[in-house]
Amino acid sequence: MAPILRRVLSCLLLLAVARLHAQAPTQPAVTTITLGQAAVPLNGPWKFHIGDSPIDPKTDKPLWAEPDFDDSQWETVDLTAKPGATDLLGNSYLPGWMARGHADYWGYAWYRIRIRVNVPAGQSTALAGPDNFDDAFQFFANGSLLGGFGNFNSRQPIAYNGQPTMFILPNTGAASGSTQILAFRFWLASNAFLLDGPDPGGMHGAPAIGELGAVQLAYQAKWLDLIRLISANAFVAIVFGLLALMAFGLLVFDRSDSVYAWMGLLFLLTVADAGIVVLTLSGQLLSIPGGNLLNSIIDPLSDATWVIVWWIWFGRGISPRLPQWVAALTVLEIARDILRKEVFVGLIPESAAAHLRSPFYSIPVVFFGLLIWIVMNGIRRQGIEGWLVLPVVLLRGIGIFLITQPGLAAHAKWFPFGINVSLVTISNPLIAIVIALLLLRRLLRSLKRQRQMAIDVKEAQEVQEVILPERRVVLPGFEIESEYRPAREVGGDFFQILPNEKDGSLLIVAGDVTGKGLKAGMLVALLVGAIRSTARFTQDPVEILSELNRRLLGRGDARATCLALRIERSGSATLANAGHLPPYLNGKPMEIDGSLPLGMIEQFESSVHRFQLAEKDRLLLLSDGVAEATDEQGKLFGFERVLELVRTQPSATQIAEAAQAFGQEDDISVIAVTRIAAPEPAL
Repeated sequence: MAPILRRVLSCLLLLAVARLHAQAPTQPAVTTITLGQAAVPLNGPWKFHIGDSPIDPKTDKPLWAEPDFDDSQWETVDLTAKPGATDLLGNSYLPGWMARGHADYWGYAWYRIRIRVNVPAGQSTALAGPDNFDDAFQFFANGSLLGGFGNFNSRQPIAYNGQPTMFILPNTGAASGSTQILAFRFWLASNAFLLDGPDPGGMHGAPAIGELGAVQLAYQAKWLDLIRLISANAFVAIVFGLLALMAFGLLVFDRSDSVYAWMGLLFLLTVADAGIVVLTLSGQLLSIPGGNLLNSIIDPLSDATWVIVWWIWFGRGISPRLPQWVAALTVLEIARDILRKEVFVGLIPESAAAHLRSPFYSIPVVFFGLLIWIVMNGIRRQGIEGWLVLPVVLLRGIGIFLITQPGLAAHAKWFPFGINVSLVTISNPLIAIVIALLLLRRLLRSLKRQRQMAIDVKEAQEVQEVILPERRVVLPGFEIESEYRPAREVGGDFFQILPNEKDGSLLIVAGDVTGKGLKAGMLVALLVGAIRSTARFTQDPVEILSELNRRLLGRGDARATCLALRIERSGSATLANAGHLPPYLNGKPMEIDGSLPLGMIEQFESSVHRFQLAEKDRLLLLSDGVAEATDEQGKLFGFERVLELVRTQPSATQIAEAAQAFGQEDDISVIAVTRIAAPEPAL
């Protein structure tokens, strides 16, 4: 009986002990960790609860961060990722709370964990924040705020792109360890549906705890990974920054070609786009909403500039209204991007924003279609030039295709040596190389054209010098001095001095065509030829001006002021004027009627004035370039200074020099005619 009794008593004792355990209160789970010089992930068990903590009125701290808060009713979360689930950097990846029973919830949520850390005496511990999270957080240890990521000082926290974080934990001071309460307060923005993928919310990877030195090494390694991640964009920003300097520098050689300015603007937009990525990933200078707003403006402007650059490149060969179309598409794309990215939260319903994210509404594809149209037209019109540009446009199309296919873009990435390389980062250097070669080729062709134009201008200048009379001419009864100083290589002033050997009369025709440069020089050549040919048949000033008017009609905006003066051997003079400045007789301006310039109307009528030149009388014919000379302060030489100048009876050279020294703005021509005693004809 004794053995049986002993067995019965043993069973009763075991049942009593089990009953005592059942009646004892349940203790919170405690994760015990023994540390050496290493770090381990805090996979759990974590307690999780959506919403935000009330503030403890006694401590003025969040109640849910306090060590003695009872979180037994919260959800239990394990942050162990499934095998093979990794993010773009190769870290373990865990879906956020939207994929774990809290779909469509955004705002605050809390994680708590109790740990007991066994560390050698005097050794410090630290915690490495989660590698991937949404969108901002604060970290508490035993109720004390140790830091966080993001700006929690505003009404709603401001989120930034995630970066490595590290927090030094309070030293327990005991080798056996003591329990600590770690808590994370997370904030998820309302537009996280777009920003953070299909499963946003909270931690996508477990934080790690360990010896301070080990955590610091891991922290530094993660920053190196991040630097390698953004290095490709930094490289793109540097390359296209240099190309922008190159494009704007080419304007020094050829200011007439606006494509260099537009190309420089395109490169600067590419620099800004890559620079935004560098700023958002490397520091907390640019928030996620701020970066999205800048991208919503820069990307459409870049798409538009691409179209305008190649439209100008091929000589604006297609519709002249293309800039208006591009401007309308740009405004539409900016508005669509701002709405679909929900840059301004609550501006439109989320359902409408999600609808705008459909590839069906992709305006960049329309811009790419315009690019193809422009290049095809360039191939048709310019042949080889269009074929050279086609690879650049196709490389651009790769980037647009990846934008409209985000799923493909996520897989079309590689990480050699930790550097983020995608099809876009590969195409950008290729685009840079091809465009640089095209710009150099265009510059060489432009310089060749400029050299040829310089030769043409030089030849026109030489022709103009040939058709002008000599500076000093002495004719029977007349002494004539002239001075001509064009504002450019080729001027728009003209004059002809034609003596008549038969009757001893003198015909002077002087004028000023509209404009300057080579175009004005061509009109001068036309009018000088017309003067010489007409003077063979008539010496009448009115008829000469009428013929010149007929020559200018129907030649666009060709206009000219002109006067024709015939002086008989006896000194009798007839002056016909068409809008030219009145002459000065013996230092006084002559009073003549006004009239329209040549080339304006078919029924032309010049003003006519007749007067007598006595011996030693001096007549000055000036172009408006004398009175319109302007100094550095913008003051005109003016007619008062002209009057003071001519009263001193200076030479034509002195008048021209005075106006030129004051500040020449227009062509200057001066003709001085003095009547002298004519020799008696031989018997």
